[in-house]
Amino acid sequence: MKNFTSVYDIAQLQNTIAKALKIKENPLGNPTKGKGKTIGLVFLNSSLRTRLSSQIAAQNLGLNVLVLNAAQEAWNLEFADVTVMNGDTVEHIKDAIEVLNQYCDIIAVRCFAGMKNKEDDVKESILSQFLKHAKVPVVSLESATRHPLQSLADCITITENWTENRKPKVVLTWAPHIKPIAQAVGNSFTEWMQQMDVDFVITNPEGYDLDKGFTKDTPVIHNQDEALKDADFVYVKNWSSFDDYANMPKVEGDWMLTNEKLELTNQAKVMHCLPVRRNLELSDEVMDGENSIIYQQAKNRIFSAQVVFSEILDELK
Repeated sequence: MKNFTSVYDIAQLQNTIAKALKIKENPLGNPTKGKGKTIGLVFLNSSLRTRLSSQIAAQNLGLNVLVLNAAQEAWNLEFADVTVMNGDTVEHIKDAIEVLNQYCDIIAVRCFAGMKNKEDDVKESILSQFLKHAKVPVVSLESATRHPLQSLADCITITENWTENRKPKVVLTWAPHIKPIAQAVGNSFTEWMQQMDVDFVITNPEGYDLDKGFTKDTPVIHNQDEALKDADFVYVKNWSSFDDYANMPKVEGDWMLTNEKLELTNQAKVMHCLPVRRNLELSDEVMDGENSIIYQQAKNRIFSAQVVFSEILDELK
């Protein structure tokens, strides 16, 4: 594994999930694997689970961990090429990355969609700079269009919660929000479910279909009740419109997941990547109920990061 930015960087997904579950049994089983190596965790946006889980995972492997809150603690970065820097930006991103190359054996970066220019977000204007200029492996801690470590944790969580001898039905359902949210989690989860042995469907209101480059042949159902029928797992997440980019078309009906809606499912396990706006995206009764595996999902962020860091360290030897 040279870089990790999507499911397509995983050679054998089921093998990787099995390795992650093995790591979960004994997270400190290989505490010197990263000895003498340094990972730089670069955060251009806010983070709780990604920050903490990545640090724990790296420390479990004996890596030296540098954390840079770039948006607050570094110079204002310039991302445009061939530009006269006579404004408020002080350091060009390619210079910053070249310095990181000198300090780090692995660079992990978290950046969000700008939600202003669709073309810039789709082409990953920030992550692509790291991939272009880094001379060491790059790990995406979330980008404009994907959240691969979250999605790997989701796959781990589904795997350890499924014991029946049939394909589980997994539903990704849109949820309400007060502001436009990027499609990264929805896109990423969709890609990873397409590589899993599951019956996968997406449900969202009209006007909120994800990028067809991600959904491909996945069924998209605009009636939530219909989609939820017989579901074994329900993944709740908001996103704004892709076609009417970063906007929030009017939605008819109530899309918040409640216990009443769960009655349509096969006692489905409920998932969410967090943070969650309670009683807007998910009701308290669901969030705190026996069907929720949301905190288990959050804990598995450690092991998704650890298995990825471990695989990259194997390549560095």
